[in-house]
Amino acid sequence: MKINNIIYSKGAKIEAFLYSAEAPNDRQMQELISFLRKKYNSDVTLTWVEDVELSDGFRIEVGRVEGDDPHSNWKLDSVYDWSLKGRLQQLKDDIAQLSAGGSNIIPLMKETIKNWTPKALEQEIGTVLAVGDGIATISGLNNAAYREIVVFSSGVRGKVVELNRDVTGCILFDEDQSVAEGSTVRRTGRTAGMPVGDEFTGRVINALGSPIDGKGPIKAEDYLPIESPAPGIIDRKPVSKPLETGILAIDSLFPIGHGQRELIIGDRQTGKTTIALDTILNQKGKNVICIYVAIGQKASSVAHTVDILRKHGAMEYSIVVNASASEPAPLQYIAPYAGCTLGEYFMRKGQRVLIVYDDLTKHATAYRSLSLLLERSPGREAYPGDVFYLHSRLLERSAQLSDEKGGGSMTALPIVETQAGNVSAYIPTNIISITDGQIFLESELFFSGQRPAVNIGLSVSRVGGDAQTEAMKRAVGTLRLELAQYHEMEVFMQFASDLDDTTRQQLDYGHSLMQVLRQEKHRPMKEYEQIIILVAALNRIMMGVPPEKISGFKYGLLNYIEKEGSHIIRKIENGEFDEKVKEEIIKISQEYLNIFHGGGK
Repeated sequence: MKINNIIYSKGAKIEAFLYSAEAPNDRQMQELISFLRKKYNSDVTLTWVEDVELSDGFRIEVGRVEGDDPHSNWKLDSVYDWSLKGRLQQLKDDIAQLSAGGSNIIPLMKETIKNWTPKALEQEIGTVLAVGDGIATISGLNNAAYREIVVFSSGVRGKVVELNRDVTGCILFDEDQSVAEGSTVRRTGRTAGMPVGDEFTGRVINALGSPIDGKGPIKAEDYLPIESPAPGIIDRKPVSKPLETGILAIDSLFPIGHGQRELIIGDRQTGKTTIALDTILNQKGKNVICIYVAIGQKASSVAHTVDILRKHGAMEYSIVVNASASEPAPLQYIAPYAGCTLGEYFMRKGQRVLIVYDDLTKHATAYRSLSLLLERSPGREAYPGDVFYLHSRLLERSAQLSDEKGGGSMTALPIVETQAGNVSAYIPTNIISITDGQIFLESELFFSGQRPAVNIGLSVSRVGGDAQTEAMKRAVGTLRLELAQYHEMEVFMQFASDLDDTTRQQLDYGHSLMQVLRQEKHRPMKEYEQIIILVAALNRIMMGVPPEKISGFKYGLLNYIEKEGSHIIRKIENGEFDEKVKEEIIKISQEYLNIFHGGGK
């Protein structure tokens, strides 16, 4: 390799090297220098370097000069590649931006190649200053954009999340062992994306969209950015269609509608994930795509969850996105956005989607770790100041789209873990203010045997009756008021030594209602079952049943009505729930009560 210094301008701040097999003439050199001066708004030193391997074009490397010695302190900034290899890379990048793996990829490729016009491939090159814990600090990427994907010389991918005056911070999506101080990194001009398609249904994938269930590759139909603007107000319509969870305590008191965001909150081991899984199980046969995003959980816990979904036939319409505790923090950070992107793909096709984020507390913890490593100023509880925006830009993407936009919907069930029931902590208060209500699970209720352990006083749905059918509204009646009175009387009972008969009957009635709301896990109830149970309970049919036998009485009553009163079920399913149907339910429930007591059950 032979080096000839063609032109050197004293005091230059930019130094460039031209690599080619043949030396350029004076006119070509002047044109290149003029281009570089205009590009960098500075004097330029251009040096020709003979490279016999570049007989098919040329390559220019541009760098900044630091210090007095322009050669020993030169740092690479950009590359302009007009070699055959560079032009092929340009074509490859153009094709890579097409829909990944879709059925129309062949005509798109043909059109791209037919209309392709080669141009000098400009690559901005940076240098790694430091790397560790999934974070790389880079210098030289002065024009990098926030959330842009960068590629390191080892092939590792990263995402820009911090833009400072002199350095750029990025998170790494792959293991960082192959990235070292001094490694080069180039911009791609593309933001982080996610492959999407119908074939993801029934699969377990990681946060990058790659399958991890051993069932082979997934054919994607499109490639969408993992972060996108939430639908505008004009593109939405009010929540009005119920999304039935199959859980009596929730569907009757805190109904959830398609397009709603309902928070599930409580201490660890209080049944938060169980509620989310039961809701997924209850969507069987209802044409709802369910996405379960596991963030920071043990791999064994996620495997158990997938096993439950498979056992109940729910994986046929479900997708599991797993960023387990063993994954780097950057993957845990992008996991909910990746799952949301999958949900948006189906929503914009006019389908209904249910997405569970389990859980956003661990998501916030992963983001806090990244932020502290990026040397961002810590705020309350050491979280950065933009942690509210972290979750608001995620949950706001859930919506009920208008008919003009296809009428699809995405319902979000974020899960948040509290410490000793403290709902006033930073992350819980943030997400409570973002969502449309919360289901609060209480440890004391859980350990007393009340499953699900829903606290009636602290739980709320801000959509309310708008997400209930008329039949359910009529059946619920005064349930919430009755339970509120029971809880008040229960408090006073602790201090009373003697109770009159009326008070004792009211307490027994309230206690029977609490027993009625108990439900076995992974056994969701149909709407007609819930309505029958509510009518029987609110008309005090179960007051004479011992508390420990109420569960058996409920399911026995449902079986009895299926045999002796199937016409009642048909009427409820057809929306014909009036006083006459209500009286029939009460009558047949009384009949079963007599049989129940007479049979000695």
